[in-house]
Formats: sequence, structure tokens, C-alpha cells
Amino acid sequence: MHKSEFLKRSIAVILLALAPVLAAAQEKYTVNLSEKASSSGITLYWDPLAQSGILEQNGHQLAFQAGDSFVLQDYTHLLEVDAPLVKDGVLLVTEAFFTSAENFFKTETKAAQYRIGAILIDPGHGGKDPGANATYTVNGKKVTVNEKDINLNVSLMLYDRLKKAYPDKRILMTRSTDVFISLEQRTEIANSVKLAENEAILYVSVHVNASLDKKASGYEVWYLNPGYRRQVLNEDLSGDSTVNSILNDMMEEEYTTESMLIANFIMDGIGAQVGDLSSPRGIKAEEWFVVRNVNMPSVLIETGFLTNEKEARLLIDDSYLQKLTLGIYNGLAAFVTHFERSRGFTGAQ
Repeated sequence: MHKSEFLKRSIAVILLALAPVLAAAQEKYTVNLSEKASSSGITLYWDPLAQSGILEQNGHQLAFQAGDSFVLQDYTHLLEVDAPLVKDGVLLVTEAFFTSAENFFKTETKAAQYRIGAILIDPGHGGKDPGANATYTVNGKKVTVNEKDINLNVSLMLYDRLKKAYPDKRILMTRSTDVFISLEQRTEIANSVKLAENEAILYVSVHVNASLDKKASGYEVWYLNPGYRRQVLNEDLSGDSTVNSILNDMMEEEYTTESMLIANFIMDGIGAQVGDLSSPRGIKAEEWFVVRNVNMPSVLIETGFLTNEKEARLLIDDSYLQKLTLGIYNGLAAFVTHFERSRGFTGAQ
């Protein structure tokens, strides 16, 4: 008998022998987590693409991934459980899993309130790097509009608003003048910000768009592509490299969720302020350098198109920039309120 045929038959025999065992194991999975959580007053946030989810109740959060035999309680403690599984598109758990979750949610939380401790504003480009640019005739004179200047103007306006609104938070900028800062320096600044326990930092990069299509216009907000994985844990939390890898994925998923929420809030905020002066192009995912290399929730805002003359004129108009900036501020403020009221829990359905 050929080796490959022998191997196939051996595997078939093993699977046949294991079938009763596997069937018995799956018989334990009688709880439809979505239905059970809903009937018990527990909120379930489930990402079918990442196969990860969070259960939330009474200020507690239980993070899990399908196929993994542990959960992360309030992002601080690990507990071994029966691994959740997905069968025919339905998320299933055992009675033991759900009972353990209910008991955890009944415990009184002594954890400090999570808060946003710092917001870092990053005006794109600067100095020798002008970014996108275009030249138009304004009041009979040729005027070259540089992206770096608009980025800085919007960022300074945003800084002033945030500084006045949040005197208890650190409002920071990667640059406050027309200087060149490399992409690596920007991420180093972001990742070096020291935070107190239970504090978080937000990263907001401000840019202006350009296109070969002169009719292209509108604003958009970008966040890191969920398919891109980065190392966000800088410490060994479990002593097990495999577990740490999964914990890193869970934290990365949380950052992605938070970034999506920030993007949504900012899009809504800008829309409410600028109205039909500009049009929303939606939130999008991409692996921009600054977004993928900062270990925190992060977004990149494209405020409009310099290559569209009508929009370029808006972007050099102070009254329009005030509206645009107020929209960004309102979006950030909405996220800060949401984050802090929910004790740092930012899952999205």
C-alpha cells in the first residue's frame, strides 16, 4: 500500500474513533449566547469576522474568542473556560460558561474609572514636506495652498477647543509650528506618552486629500484595517507566549473597535457642522504608517480635497475651518463621554 493511501486510511480510522468523543463534547454546547445574553440583560458585542466578542453588564467586561479556552475579565484577569464555538453561524457556549459569566457580573467592581488621560493631535506634513498643494487665483492673485498649513490651522483650532473643554487632560501636539517631523518621530511621540493606571490616549492625525480627479470632494475618516495585526502589549501578562499572543489580538481588537467609534463620531460631528458645504465620503480602513504604528485608538482625518477648487477655497476660509474643527471636536467629545461613562468599554454592535 502506498504511504499516502496508508496515511489517509489511518486518519479516517482515527476520526471515526474520535467521532463519539467529539459529538459528546459538542452536546454540551446548548446555549445560544446571543439569545441567552439578551434574555438575561447582558449585552453581547460580537465580531463575526474576527470571531471575537465581549459580554458586558454592571460595569464588567468579559472578552473572548471562539475556539479559545479562556476569557479575559475586565482586561486584567484570565479564567479558563469551555471554549465558545460557532456552528452554522450561531455562537454557542456551554451552561458552565454562561453561569461563570453571570457570577462574574454579579461581583462588585472596585476598579478605578477608566478615563481619557491624553489626546494627541498630529498635523500631517510640515516644514520641507508641504504635502498636497494646488495654486488658484484668489482676489486676482495667484495663491498656492499647501496641505501642511491647513493641517496645522485645523489642529491648532482643535487644540484650543480641547484645552478649554478638558483642563484635566493632557492635550498634546506632534508639532505646533511649521517644522518637519518624520513619520517615525510622530509614532515615537505618541507611544512615549506616559499614562496613569486606567488612563487611555487617543491619536488624531489631520490631513487634506488630493486626487487626479478635480471633481473629487468631501471629508473622510480612516482607521487601521482590522486585518492588520500589531504588537500592542509591551509586557508579559501570563508567562505563556501563546496566551500573550491571543491577549494581544484581543487588545488590538479593542483598539480597532474604539477607532471605528471615534471615526463614526467625527464623521457625524463634521456633517452636523458643515452641512451641504461639503459631503461625507464615509469611514474607511487602511494601513497608514502613523495609524498602524501607534499603540492606541487612532484615526486619520482627510478634511477635504485641495485639488477641488471649490473645496480648496473652503479650506483656506477661516469661518469654514471653525465649523470643520467644531465638528471634529464634537466627535471627539462624544467619544470621550461614551468611553468614560462606560468605564472604558467601547464595544460596538
